[in-house]
Amino acid sequence: MTMTNLVYDKIHFRHDLKWSVSLRPAEDGGVLFCVACVIEMMETEDIASVRKSFALSNIIGVMKSSPGTLRELLRQDHRVALHFIATLLVMLQTMEDPVTLEKVDQVLVQLLLELQNELSFHLVLDEIHKQLSNQQSMKPCLPTFNFLGNLVKAVPNVARSLVTQYVPLLDQLCSALLYPDEALKTSVVYVWLQLLGAAGDTAAQSLPIAIRDRVCVQLLQTFANASSALLIKNCVGLLWHLVQVGEAVSVLMNSPGSQMMCDENQDILANNSQALIQNQEQQPTDQCLLPLLLKKVLLSGDEMLQLTSAKCIAAILVHTPREYSTFFIKADTAGFLFDRLACSSSEMLLWCVYSCLVLLTEDTLFFSQCHSVYGIEYLVRSLKEALQMTSLEVPKQGFVLLTEILERQPPSVHLFPSGSGFVAVSEAVVAGVSSPCLLVAAQAASAGASLFRLNHQSRPVQFKELEALIKAITERFSELLVPSPAHWRKTRNMRRSNHSGQIFRSERFLVQALVCFQAACRLAEQCASDPVLMENPFTAPNKKNKDENSLESLCQCLLHCCDSVWMPTVLRMCEQAPNAQILQYVYSILSSQFALLPSLMPAFATKLASSGFFRLALEHKGLFCSGNRNPDLNASCCSLLQKLSMCLLFQSDSTFGSSHDFEEVKNLLQCNLPSLCFHLSDWPSLLCEYQEPRTTQYCVVIVLYLALQHGDRLLPDQTVFSSVVWLLQSVQEQGSCALPRSVLRSALYLLAVTQDKSPNLDGVPLNYISKALSSCQSFSSLYFHHPALLHFICRYPELSEKFGALLLEMWLTMQAQHTDEDQTLADMQEKAEKTDRHGDQRQVEEQDTETMELLTLTEKYPNIILTLLDMVSSREAALAERVLGVLEVVLNSQRRCITDLCANLRPALLQELQRIGVENMAHGLGHGLAAPVNSLPLLLKLLCVIQTSDPPSPPLYCNMEGVHFKLLYHVSSIVGMLKPTNTESLLPALNYLYCCLSLSPAHSTDRAVSMLLSNSRLMDQLQAVISSSSALSPPSPSACPPSSLLCCSHLLLSSLITLQRVHSTQVHKSISWSLDTAVQRILLQKRNTNNLLLVSYLRLLEVLLDVDLASAVVCVSTSPGLVGPRPLGVEDGALYPLGTRGALFLLTTLSGLLLQKHEFLVRASVNCLSSLLGFLKRRTPATAKYVVCQPWLRFLLYCLLSSGESCPLHPAILRLITVLLQYNSTVVLWEPDLLHVVETVEKRGVKELSQEAAQALRLLLIQIQSSVSLPSKEHKLRVRKMMEALEPQTSVESCNPSLSSNILCVGDVSICLSDFTLKTR
Repeated sequence: MTMTNLVYDKIHFRHDLKWSVSLRPAEDGGVLFCVACVIEMMETEDIASVRKSFALSNIIGVMKSSPGTLRELLRQDHRVALHFIATLLVMLQTMEDPVTLEKVDQVLVQLLLELQNELSFHLVLDEIHKQLSNQQSMKPCLPTFNFLGNLVKAVPNVARSLVTQYVPLLDQLCSALLYPDEALKTSVVYVWLQLLGAAGDTAAQSLPIAIRDRVCVQLLQTFANASSALLIKNCVGLLWHLVQVGEAVSVLMNSPGSQMMCDENQDILANNSQALIQNQEQQPTDQCLLPLLLKKVLLSGDEMLQLTSAKCIAAILVHTPREYSTFFIKADTAGFLFDRLACSSSEMLLWCVYSCLVLLTEDTLFFSQCHSVYGIEYLVRSLKEALQMTSLEVPKQGFVLLTEILERQPPSVHLFPSGSGFVAVSEAVVAGVSSPCLLVAAQAASAGASLFRLNHQSRPVQFKELEALIKAITERFSELLVPSPAHWRKTRNMRRSNHSGQIFRSERFLVQALVCFQAACRLAEQCASDPVLMENPFTAPNKKNKDENSLESLCQCLLHCCDSVWMPTVLRMCEQAPNAQILQYVYSILSSQFALLPSLMPAFATKLASSGFFRLALEHKGLFCSGNRNPDLNASCCSLLQKLSMCLLFQSDSTFGSSHDFEEVKNLLQCNLPSLCFHLSDWPSLLCEYQEPRTTQYCVVIVLYLALQHGDRLLPDQTVFSSVVWLLQSVQEQGSCALPRSVLRSALYLLAVTQDKSPNLDGVPLNYISKALSSCQSFSSLYFHHPALLHFICRYPELSEKFGALLLEMWLTMQAQHTDEDQTLADMQEKAEKTDRHGDQRQVEEQDTETMELLTLTEKYPNIILTLLDMVSSREAALAERVLGVLEVVLNSQRRCITDLCANLRPALLQELQRIGVENMAHGLGHGLAAPVNSLPLLLKLLCVIQTSDPPSPPLYCNMEGVHFKLLYHVSSIVGMLKPTNTESLLPALNYLYCCLSLSPAHSTDRAVSMLLSNSRLMDQLQAVISSSSALSPPSPSACPPSSLLCCSHLLLSSLITLQRVHSTQVHKSISWSLDTAVQRILLQKRNTNNLLLVSYLRLLEVLLDVDLASAVVCVSTSPGLVGPRPLGVEDGALYPLGTRGALFLLTTLSGLLLQKHEFLVRASVNCLSSLLGFLKRRTPATAKYVVCQPWLRFLLYCLLSSGESCPLHPAILRLITVLLQYNSTVVLWEPDLLHVVETVEKRGVKELSQEAAQALRLLLIQIQSSVSLPSKEHKLRVRKMMEALEPQTSVESCNPSLSSNILCVGDVSICLSDFTLKTR
């Protein structure tokens, strides 16, 4: 035999050439291979084992280098092939050299693989069975067992044949496990391992039951006494295959535990295995052996063994966890599993350990023996590490375990007694929620929901950590995939598997997040009810309100997240495909918010209602809860609707009624909302059905009312209107007229708000509505502050007659609560001092909303004006004052129909004044009003408002007959009846008398003046007012009348003096008036005197000077301080009662007042100065010439013209210059005074001048042309051109005839602008 040929030279010549083959061509140095030589060489005992081993190695090389060559040679005669196999099998029994045995094993396995012949396999199995049967000892069979194991591993079909056809051989394999040799046991266990692991574990299920049970028992015995690492490994591997079969698990777990592990050769185990064996020897005899064995493997240092052990435990527990978990728990397996979590970084091992522990948590013994307390720290630590691993299933399974422990942990045993432990687990959950994988995050959120249980909270409660968890979950919402409508249409008909993906993961995370949020809300409610949990005892008292680790901070976080992120996201996801489970959590969460932060709930409830949550909840109830489906969703919806409704009622309707009404509504909603599971389209028919009891209908009415109140129209307006009308009618037709007050109020609101789009009601429905409203004892309890109620009641005279006055009273009462009470006195004065002569054009927008609604109401229903007037005279002072303000706004706003309004009001006012006068005459006999009449001041004020609002019309004033004259008569009579201290009534009365005289044309006031001057009591009243202010230093403030009353008296007296002179009216009683006191007041006390009072003094002086201080109406008195000592000089006598000194005093005072900025004061001063100069010229022309040429007038003119660009063009300044020129004053010069005026006009432009300024400028230019010598023709030309430019503005057609007839209210005083128009002569 050579190195190149695989032949045996001594015998090769005898062999047929067909058993030989050349492996390579001869020219390439080919090798000759003869299979007959090989067979004979193996059979010959004389050949050394080394040569046989070398030959076997070459055979292995041939089969590797030339696959199929040996197979083709042996196929020539199958008997040769079988003989060769049998020879090799004999060598397994006879050879002792381990190297040769290993090669025999390899050749046999490779040969059988090439042959793939069932006959060969049967031959092998038969021969092995024969060998085992003939052997007295099993030890020589070790190579055979090794070969069998390798064969089964290489050829799985052998396993099937062995299991099904060679049961005796299997029985021999079982018996071989009883042999005490560990090497043999290792080989036999290896055979069983390969046998049961072949063909996907189907062999294990095909084993005969008896054989399988015997294998289980003997495996436990072998495993218990195993000392070699390989045997333990094989035992664990075989055990893994057995525990896949439920029946095998039953045998393994129920085998007697008397066969204990020996203590030999335990060095391969962990260092603490000796202690474990001693502990096992102390176990009771009924202790199950398998958990102890698996626990021993967990202690080994081999992670693969630990992994397989954990898998075995999990496989056992999966079958019947409640039956077998007790054995493992009693064996303290759970503790050892937790220990693996602490020291392992293997992903598979962690996952298996997590799975085992999850199964063990199903047994209460797990918690009673405090395994959860022992292992929670290890679990949390491992979770943090697992989140860093690449496999996402590991942290997911870890959070499943954490969830199970948190859910099943008994409340009496706290997992986190200290804050640090709770912080650690919350951080782990937060990290899990933040995982990139939504499935992991969903499971972490599930664990978070369990963590929010009250029994898991440490003391103090770590609110900050809970808040961090909620925020972490909230931050993931931006990643959730919200499907579009197109996506839903596309995937609607697809299979579930195709629809999983990202949308499925998003939905799963959303559900778990909602469960967690709901648990957080429940925990917050529980903490709020327990003062010990609500406050942190370790927080400083001064920092409790600012502490972030507080219950209030958590509640605010929950509300903010719910409002800003959670609800919008959830509703978007449920918009296309509503999910009952998700919606149940949503409504439960929203409902719980009402108990967390009560102070913020009004705004939150309003937002929910205005966002359509009434409709949303009711639609979902109708969609998912009809027919008693989804009771949890129904309960959540009802809870939200009830809390939302009660919160809205409480905050929006302070006048809703008593606490009984709230309780009534609460009970009504609580009892009827659960059964209200109809679609909104079915509600009209529900309202129109005859049914008893009617509580469901009442519930519908209240819900419709609350939804509509916040803009959510659940049904069309016409449908709501007709349904409510029908309900009110049907209730009364059945004999019940009294609806619950809350229901009636809601029905009234629905009728009012939906009336615009509904037809008018006829008599029958109106009668039912009127009866229903009348059935309530107090209409105020039905009132709600809404414009629609005003329009609804006033729309129908039947209702307005009964409820109109009370409704307006309630409206104005509520209006008073909303008025702008912060308006300062300065604001009022600023408004009063406006000089806009177009006062009739009030800005309606500036009025409050309630008043504007009344304005609209009176335009639509004019008869309301009379109801308001009746309220002025019949209601309390505050309300009557408010009504007066409303009437004033109405009169000032409705210019188009003002005449009709005033025509309706004047007769009513006359009737009221007549009644007051008659009553006074009956009780007081005319000597002052016997008792104060509260409505009189308001009636008089209203009369003034009417007088100033109604524009002058010649047909009304040309004849002082009818209502106007009667009103004037009764007002003057009442003034005479009033006490002088009754300023509140005197002031509007005198205002009215003054306005009547001022607004009436001069030719139609003769009767009015005669009537007033003949009223001696009126004259006495004026005398009392004027006399009380005649002293320069009154004795007390109470003795002096208000400045407004004195001002009004001066103005009225001025009108009487003027008109008496015009008509030469007879005066029955004169009024004494001190000229000295008046001059002294405006000279010395002007700084302490009201500007308007100064204006009235100047107006009265102007009128008296025009009549030369001699009038039958006023008897002017003087003093030596004005006229000088007696006997009077010539000039003083001529100027009596003013005197020269008085004239100079007055002229000086008027010059100072001209420098003031008050418009009326400047105008009154110029007019008074003009009248004074006229008086002086008529009496002593020399004195007039003297005073107009005084140097200080030059200084006055300089100051006025230098005050700014607009001052030279002011009508009063222009009139002053004109007056001075008329009286030949030398203080007025062409240059610079007149030229400055002309240049200013040219610079400004004539068209920019007001009408009054243009008229004053025209008079000035005329006076310049007549009395001033112009220096050049150019100046004359400039004056002439300016006159021509002024012609269009000063023509008669361009003048506004009504301008001088306007009345301006300044504070409490009415001023006729015509009295302060600048004089033109």
